Amino acid sequence: MFLSQLKLADGNRAVAVREDEAAYLIPGVATTLELAEAAIASGHSLRAEIKARGQGDPVDLAAALAEGRMLLPVDHADPAHLHLTGTGLTHLGSAATRNSMHKKADPDDLTDSMKMFRMGLEGGKPGQGAIGVQPEWFWKGNGYAAVAPGTDLTSPGFALDAGEEPEIAGIYLIAADGRPFRLGFALANEFSDHVTERGNYLWLAHSKLRPASFGPEMLVGDLPQHVEGTSRVIRDGAVIWEKPFLSGEANMSHSLSNLEHHHFKYALFRQPGDVHVHFFGTATLSFADGIAVQPGDSFEIACPAFGLPLRNGLTQQPHETTPVAVAAL
Repeated sequence: MFLSQLKLADGNRAVAVREDEAAYLIPGVATTLELAEAAIASGHSLRAEIKARGQGDPVDLAAALAEGRMLLPVDHADPAHLHLTGTGLTHLGSAATRNSMHKKADPDDLTDSMKMFRMGLEGGKPGQGAIGVQPEWFWKGNGYAAVAPGTDLTSPGFALDAGEEPEIAGIYLIAADGRPFRLGFALANEFSDHVTERGNYLWLAHSKLRPASFGPEMLVGDLPQHVEGTSRVIRDGAVIWEKPFLSGEANMSHSLSNLEHHHFKYALFRQPGDVHVHFFGTATLSFADGIAVQPGDSFEIACPAFGLPLRNGLTQQPHETTPVAVAAL
C-alpha cells in the first residue's frame, strides 16, 4: 500500500492511496497528517484508518506527477516542525567511498570513518531489547529544505558540489503523549556537497545543509529486508551515469530499530505534533565515480517496491561574494 499527497485540478489538496495499479482519493482528509492523527486517536493502524474511510474518486498519479501536482507524501503546516535528519556509514558498501574522501597519509592508520563503520559492523545490530552502538548522525534542516518530487533541488551559490544520494527515508509523527509513530518509508534524495565534505570531514555538517526530496509515494508497512533500486543522472535527455543502489537491513550494518532508538532517545525529537524524515544512508554516489553534475542535470531514483520514481532537477543560486551582514539592535 502506498500513500501520496497531491493537488487536484481545482487546486485543493488531497491524499491518495494506491494498491497494485488502482489509486483513489481518501475521503475526509486533505493531508497525510490528518489521516495519521485520526489513526492514532482511534488506536488502530494507518492501514485500518484508510480501509475504514472507504474509496473516493479514482486518481491518475502518474499524470499528476507529470503535471507537477504531486506533493511530498508527508508535510507539515508549519515547516519548522518537520525535521530532516540522517545517519551515515550504515550500509555495507558505504565505508569505501567515505574512506577515499577522508583517507590519511598513513594507510595503516584507520580513518575516523572506517572506525565508525567497524563499530557499526560489530555493534549496530544488537539482540531484541538491547541497545547497540550509536551511528554517525547529522541534521539537514527542516521543512523549508524539503523539496517536492518533480521540482528542482537548488544548490547554494557557495556550494562546491551538488551530488545526489539515493536512500530510503523513514517518516515519523510524534503523538500527543510523545510517542514516535512510524508512518512508512519513501525513496529519498539526500542531496549533499561531497567536495566540501572531502575538504575536511569536520565540514560534514556544512555539506549536509542542503535541500532534500522524498516520495512521491510512501510505502505503508515494513521496510523490505533487501531493497534494490537504480540511481541515474540525466543530462540533455540522456543518462550520463546509472548504478544500482542497495538498502534494507540485509545490506546495512545497523538495524532499523537501532537507528530509530539513537534518534528518538533525545527528548528534543519527541515533541508532540512534530514530523521527522530520517535518511538511512547509502553506498552509491555518482561523485564516487568521478561524475561532476551541473545545473540543468536531473536525478532519478527508482525502485518499484517504493512506487513511482523520484525525479528532481538541479539548479544553482548565483555566487555571492558579499558577506551576510548582521545588524545589532
